[in-house]
Parts: sequence; structure tokens; C-alpha cells
Amino acid sequence: MFDVIIAGGGPTGMMLAAELRLHGVRVLVLEKDPEPTRVVRSLGLHVRSIEIMDQRGLLKRFLAHGKQHEVGGFYAAISKPWRSHLDTAHEYVLGIPQPVTDRLLTEHAAELGAEIRRGGELVGLSRDEDGVTAELADGTRLRSRYLVGCDGGRSTVRKLLGIGFPGEPSRVETLLGEMELAMPADEVAARTTRIRETEKRFGAGPLGDGAYRVIVPAEGVAEDRTAPPTFDEFRRRLQAVAGTDFGAHSPRWLSRFGDATRLADRYRIGRVLLAGDAVHIHPPVGGQGLNLGVQDAFNLGWKLAAAVGGWAPEGLLDTYESERRPVAGDVLDNTRAQMELLSTEPGAQAVRRLVSELMDFEVVHRHLIEKITAIGVRYDFGEGNPLLGRRMRDVRLERGRLYEQMRTGRGLLLDRTGRLSVAGWADRVDHVVDVSAELDIPAALLRPDGHVAWTGDDQQDLVEHLPRWFGAAG
Repeated sequence: MFDVIIAGGGPTGMMLAAELRLHGVRVLVLEKDPEPTRVVRSLGLHVRSIEIMDQRGLLKRFLAHGKQHEVGGFYAAISKPWRSHLDTAHEYVLGIPQPVTDRLLTEHAAELGAEIRRGGELVGLSRDEDGVTAELADGTRLRSRYLVGCDGGRSTVRKLLGIGFPGEPSRVETLLGEMELAMPADEVAARTTRIRETEKRFGAGPLGDGAYRVIVPAEGVAEDRTAPPTFDEFRRRLQAVAGTDFGAHSPRWLSRFGDATRLADRYRIGRVLLAGDAVHIHPPVGGQGLNLGVQDAFNLGWKLAAAVGGWAPEGLLDTYESERRPVAGDVLDNTRAQMELLSTEPGAQAVRRLVSELMDFEVVHRHLIEKITAIGVRYDFGEGNPLLGRRMRDVRLERGRLYEQMRTGRGLLLDRTGRLSVAGWADRVDHVVDVSAELDIPAALLRPDGHVAWTGDDQQDLVEHLPRWFGAAG
């Protein structure tokens, strides 16, 4: 008997497994693929995901395998300079291939004690008041108290639950792959720059040793979108769009993706929940997909652990959907808008030029950066200090950094007064008495995911807010 079974061993599933293990939850991750994929769909982490890695003590590992970039052009490939003084201690994008992110999160989950089974495909499930029974393709039946589907856009768990996945099907498709190009590097770069003046869905970026990551619009939408393109198809599209196939040879992997945009009707039915691409799919413009899934897991992990541990206040698990579904809806909308701005049609190009002009206003450009990087996410915790509902950035304290105090996955009261107490909740909330020149509030109560749940200096007011997120006093 497991506490939680997670179907899907991608970044969302592994992040969730690690978060649950921080609280001693017995977790099994089922991944149907016997080996990790080599396909590089995501190329990096945005600010809020970087903060999550820092908050859990993982950032050094990621920095060792990635490259920091302060670059513009993330919104619809409109080139603008990176804005400084963002609400973060990490003002950069971390370039890191998804297979590396997958590996690092898998190692993290395994180190914390998550059980991981590759080649374990979930094909059926049944639910009752006490738990969930998962049926695997080999006939094995496994029992758990909860089950979470992190199994991608074609989620088996979502389909078994009968949850609707409304939205728009793909209208355009893009081919993606890694291969070697015989054309000299300077000529590849010059041609790519010229083509991208009008076709933003084209690119050929060097990976080293003569290999390139190549992206090119497909001719149409394939009937079987699960089948990768052939190399001949890829070369024909290069010839049609660029006027040359660049001497492409020796493909490492080939893939395709569309611009389908869908959002699940529900994130939960009873003891079964969904996260990541299982509940939302959208075009990859802006590089938000992997980040959105990891942030889903970070929101859900401590809440599901509280339910397993028996201390979750009524309705806590429901806040996962009420908080994360609007965030996903906003990502779907901004990717829809970006896809329109990437069109080569005259009307779309006119709107693109207008948006580019508007982005010269700092307030507009900053707003769009905050959308892409999730800095602008604020959950509705009611009226109060502007920090309420936002993720607290890492701040320097007299005895170190805030995120260094949050590695355990518990809540935290950052108390600059020294007069407050979390007595009764000390098994769920750490109390740090320290000061920071970066904060002008007397105290802040942070949830395990770093969002500010309360600010003030009144003990009775604090005691009235603690049960909302951390249950009854012990």
C-alpha cells in the first residue's frame, strides 16, 4: 500500500514525488517508457522555477549543467533588452536541455526515497472511499491512498476519469530535431538570420561538434501526430522554407509539435488528481510548459502531503485547482496571442509591429516578462499587503538567505520582531527570527511553496490565519 502513486516520470511527476518525500509520504512513480527520452523539447528554466530549485537546495546542480542568459525575445520572439530589477534574486533564464532537467529531478526524487519503476504503464484504475487501485499493462495491481496523473497531454489517467479536455486542435505543426549540417557555420548563421526576419518558427542553432537543433514549419498537420517525421520530410521542409537543406545528415532524433491549446475541466476527482500537461497543453512559445508543470507540482506537493498526514484543513486540497487552473488559463491565453504574432499574414505582422512599439514602454515590457517567467503570479488570499499571495523572493538575512531556511518543505514564519510564536504549529511551521534590509514588513508567514499567506505583527491575528493553511493547532 502506497500513500501516493504518480503516473508519469517527467519533470512534473519527479518534482511532485520529491515534494511528497520531504514529508515522509510513501511514493511510487510509474513511468511507461523503459528509458529516458533523448528528445529536447524544453531548453530552460524561467525565474520562478529557478527559485524553486534554489528553495530546495538544487540550484547548484542545475547551474553546473546550464548557462545563465539575460536575453529578451521571449515574448513572441520580439527582440527587446532584458529588464532589470525584477522581483527576484535570480534575474536570468537558465538554459538547460530538458533531458538534463529530467535526470536531475529524478536523482533528487530517488535520493529522498521515492520508488521509481520504469516500464510500468498504467492502463486502468478504480476508486473507492479509502483509496485507488491502479492496474498496469502487465496485469499488476497496486493500491494507494491517492493517485496523481502527470502523464502528459494524452493522459491515460485523465481519460480514465472521463475528464473533459476542451480547447482548440492544432492548426499548424512544427518539426523539431537534432542533426548535423554540412554547410559552413557562418553561412548557416547568415541564412538563419535572414529567414527569421519573416519566419519566426524557423531556427538552426549550433550544439557543438557540427550538430544543430533545427526547427522548421511543417507543411500541414499530420494525421498521426504520435509518429515522428521522417528525415526526408524534414529535409523537404528545409528546402521549401530556407531554399536549402543545409546539407543535413546524421539525425539524432526527430519530433513534431502542434499549437493545440486545451485546459481540463477539472484537476481532481476524489482521490485522483492531475498535474502538468495532463491538465493543460499549449504551444511551446515562450518556453513555459515545463515550468508550468513543475510549479503545479510545487503547489500540490505539500497540500497532498498534508492530506496524507491527516492535518490538512478542510478545503486545502481544493485550493490546488482554484490557484493553479487560472494560472494555466493565463498561459494558454498568452501562448495563443504569441502564436498569432508569429504568423506571416499581413494583419498579424501589423499587430506584431504595434506590440513591438508598445513593448518599448517599460511597464508593458515588464508586464510581459512577468507573464512568461511567472513572476506576476499572485494567488487570491484576500485584501492586505501587496505581498499577500505572491511568492516571496529570496532575501538576505543577517544569518544567511531566506531560501536556505526553507529546504525542509515546511511553512516558515519570518519574524523581524522577535515577539511572535507558532506554538501549536511548530511541527508544520518553522520560526525564524531575523531581519532583512530588503523587507519593510514586521513579519511574514510563508507557505511551503513560498507564497506569502500573512503579514503583520499581531500574535492573535497570526493565530487566526495559521489554521487556514496549516490546520488545527497540535
